[in-house]
Amino acid sequence: MEIINKYPKLFQWFFLLLVFFGLCFAIDVPEGYKFIRAQAFWDEDIQEYKTRPLVLQITRVISGTMLFFIEFIREILIGGVKTVVTFTSWDWIDANPWAEFPGLPWTIVTAGAVILGYKLNGKGLAIFAGIAMFYISVFGQWKPSMQTLSFILVAAPVSFILGLSLGIMAYKSKTVEKALYPILLVMQTMPQYAVLVPAMVLFGIGDHSAAIITIVVATPPMILLTLLGLRGVSPEVIEAGKMSGCNNLQLMLKVLIPTARRDILIGVNQVIMVCLSMAVIAAFIGAKGLGWNLLLALNQLNIGLALEAGICISLIAVVLDKMSLAWANKQTDYFGNLTFFQRNKHGMFFAGSVLIGLILAYFGSFYFKEGFNYLYEVPHNKGISTAEFWNRGVDWIWDTFFYTLKIFNTWLIVDVLQPMRAAYLRMPIVATFVLVMGAGYIIGGIRSALVMGGLTLFIALSPWWDRALVTAYMATFGVIVASTIGITVGTLCAQNKYSAKFILAVCDIFQTFPSFVYLIPVMMLFGVTDTSVLIAVIVYATIPATRYTVEGLRSISPALHDAGAMSGVTNIQRIFKIDFPLAFPHIMLGINQTIVFALFMVIIGAFIGTEDLVYFKSFIRLKRWGQRSDSWHLCCFYRNCF
Repeated sequence: MEIINKYPKLFQWFFLLLVFFGLCFAIDVPEGYKFIRAQAFWDEDIQEYKTRPLVLQITRVISGTMLFFIEFIREILIGGVKTVVTFTSWDWIDANPWAEFPGLPWTIVTAGAVILGYKLNGKGLAIFAGIAMFYISVFGQWKPSMQTLSFILVAAPVSFILGLSLGIMAYKSKTVEKALYPILLVMQTMPQYAVLVPAMVLFGIGDHSAAIITIVVATPPMILLTLLGLRGVSPEVIEAGKMSGCNNLQLMLKVLIPTARRDILIGVNQVIMVCLSMAVIAAFIGAKGLGWNLLLALNQLNIGLALEAGICISLIAVVLDKMSLAWANKQTDYFGNLTFFQRNKHGMFFAGSVLIGLILAYFGSFYFKEGFNYLYEVPHNKGISTAEFWNRGVDWIWDTFFYTLKIFNTWLIVDVLQPMRAAYLRMPIVATFVLVMGAGYIIGGIRSALVMGGLTLFIALSPWWDRALVTAYMATFGVIVASTIGITVGTLCAQNKYSAKFILAVCDIFQTFPSFVYLIPVMMLFGVTDTSVLIAVIVYATIPATRYTVEGLRSISPALHDAGAMSGVTNIQRIFKIDFPLAFPHIMLGINQTIVFALFMVIIGAFIGTEDLVYFKSFIRLKRWGQRSDSWHLCCFYRNCF
């Protein structure tokens, strides 16, 4: 016993190894057996039972469930048989062809969008929704658009439910909030591409995997806005609910959530926007739809086709954005004495439009003799296409403004970007480490200095230090220019309420555009160069800087402006001495978002290739030889080979 008391750890290890080897010899392990495995399943290909690792089984169940719902909604919109086959078999479908889903004609979906837009926000939104759906249809983009929409209609509700549930849990428990906060912080600053690899490893590739990563990316803003809305409920309202005899569940469902309805529905709006922004990114792992078409067009440098797909994505984004915001701002009239028709007129109109749409599609099958029913769906190769027009427009721009663009591009790359890049690459690691830690200490104290120093040290110890400096140089250039433009434009527009409304509306429109859309016009003008990516970065990152500057300056009390005017300050003095100091938190928040947007767009730009002047000079020489189009593809192919 004295030896055991003297060396307790030694005897603990001895006992542990004794138990381990005892179990090894006592348990009979069959050949090919693994402990944690799912139940055996019948493999039709080899006609025998097989087992599968438990984690793989769980991920395949999740993937299968997501894919089932995506295919179900997709087949309602454009038709198909996979959902029916899930419950029957292919032999049964061959024997009963009537069971195939025909899909909804585009006229019915368009009518539904018009009626919903009118119900939410009147004639303006209804007309815009109708024009958007009509444009998508006549340009032959109906099928990929409905594939994208089916993907969103699965990912958005799941993100909403998860975000609302976790937001409520964080509101009820400080422990949950503390556990979620670092995860949300990382998710909001992490590039969306970072989740592609683990999603492919766990869930494979396809629509189901794309929906899962979209849910992961879209849930954090819903959590934050739910928590913000619940925290904003007045204590008097909560006390009134408790005094009325509400238990905890009734208080949450009948008092807190209805009171925080607007913030929660704004969270729904953000979820939808994130889902649409992921439409193109998800195409990298096999998601069907407009994102896939846009990605293919960009890879082929077909600006016309890319622009058509990008416009369709933007139209869907703007329609869903306006509808979700209208839903968030719409107030329910609980005291209106409405008749049955007034309460249900929109549903009745939609039922009538379904009947009329089916009749039109039926007669269209007899009227159109080419084998395509244009009142049911306009095929992609039969719709209107402006791709050739845009491609010729690109050729005309190059032929007309080639030397002007060449001079600007050469100046920017040679005199600005290359020296800036060389300066960044010459920075010693120790000097950079001191600069970053010093800036962190000055701004946020010792804790921020340690965090920034640790992250910088991690990058320095990795083999990607030079790559990180190149990314930093591009992001720095974009942030400086975007912040300068955004703060200047925001300050000028904030001086008048009409110009402020106009610029905020412009920001709303540009913010709904998926990030890939910004690359199309700059590629038209400058090809695949660093200039293209940086201009896209500047345009994309200017939006938050402008928006937050306007909102910060417009939130200042007019009484302070009157006090300044009575003190004899000029307009310039008022802006620099009163407005900027008071709006400083909003402006800095805008700069923070500008940095995040710039980094995100720099990463996206890498997918089209960010090259230096060597590529541009080769492109110029080939242009002079009159072989621009073919040589462009040849240069891109040569670049990708290396």
